[in-house]
Amino acid sequence: MTKPTFKTTVYLLLACGAALMVFPFLWMVLTALKTQAESIAVPPVLLPASPQLDNFLEVWRAIPLVRYFANTIIMTVLTLAGVLVTSVLAAFAFSFKEFRGRDAAFMVLLGMMMIPQPVYLVPSYVILTKLGWLDTFYALVVPWVVNIFSIFLIRQHFKTVPVSLYEAAKMDGAGDLRFIWHVLLPISRPVLVTVSLFSVIGSWNSFLWPLIVTNSDTMRPLQVGLAYFSQEQGSMWPQLMAASTMVILPLVAFYAVAQRQITESFAASGLKD
Repeated sequence: MTKPTFKTTVYLLLACGAALMVFPFLWMVLTALKTQAESIAVPPVLLPASPQLDNFLEVWRAIPLVRYFANTIIMTVLTLAGVLVTSVLAAFAFSFKEFRGRDAAFMVLLGMMMIPQPVYLVPSYVILTKLGWLDTFYALVVPWVVNIFSIFLIRQHFKTVPVSLYEAAKMDGAGDLRFIWHVLLPISRPVLVTVSLFSVIGSWNSFLWPLIVTNSDTMRPLQVGLAYFSQEQGSMWPQLMAASTMVILPLVAFYAVAQRQITESFAASGLKD
């Protein structure tokens, strides 16, 4: 096989894979614009005869979507702020500070990533009950302000920064926080964007934990509210797909903006220890 033919084959395979990935999202959007009869027609109807924008309005009238969006945005922003602060400080300590058991502590921290979430659901729920945090933003945010993978990713990036740079900053009288703010953070934008993206996606799509710790409709985030809406609507697929489209669009927009920084982050820090 010649080189141009090989490249053509690879591109065709990648295009087919991309089409398979995009098609479910396209089907979701098209279903959101269909009538109920078109959504359950056999054989399936791909394009709606007349786009039904009223499906989106019905979703807004049926559930407190504004409240769900507000809860999710508050939860996402607060969690992201906590993750960035704790991850940067922990990664700095594991990269530039010398203390006994540093590498062992880092390995133990990484090992905790292998513990599945259901293992600590019950203990966490009991603790939150004792604290009186159920059905509050404390329960939605505080348990997730430390993210081990984020610490690992930022630490991998910080390890590419020469230690001599930190020593020079110390000789010039700069403290640790000043070094982080004026030196590390400006050169760490790609990895910080990547960590932010993962944190935003995790918070935005969080379902099991909010389902457990929230009881009232006023505290439900989007995914939990969407699940209740799905139970109520049953087989009303156009309305369900309309709600799903509105929920997923902010994530798609965020990823489109941050895509370049994500690629740069993995290329620069993901393969170096």
